[in-house]
Amino acid sequence: MAKKVAKQTNPKRVAYEKKQEKEGEKVVMWIIGVLIVLGIIYAAWSSFMVA
Repeated sequence: MAKKVAKQTNPKRVAYEKKQEKEGEKVVMWIIGVLIVLGIIYAAWSSFMVA
């Protein structure tokens, strides 16, 4: 039980978790952005092929 409390209150661990969370959010936003751009490129390509 004492180890769980110590892990939660360790300032280095808390800072590391916050850093990882921010980096994770960046990665997710990049993935979403790339998917949107690829969708736009595909829509343009498919409309070019039909016309």
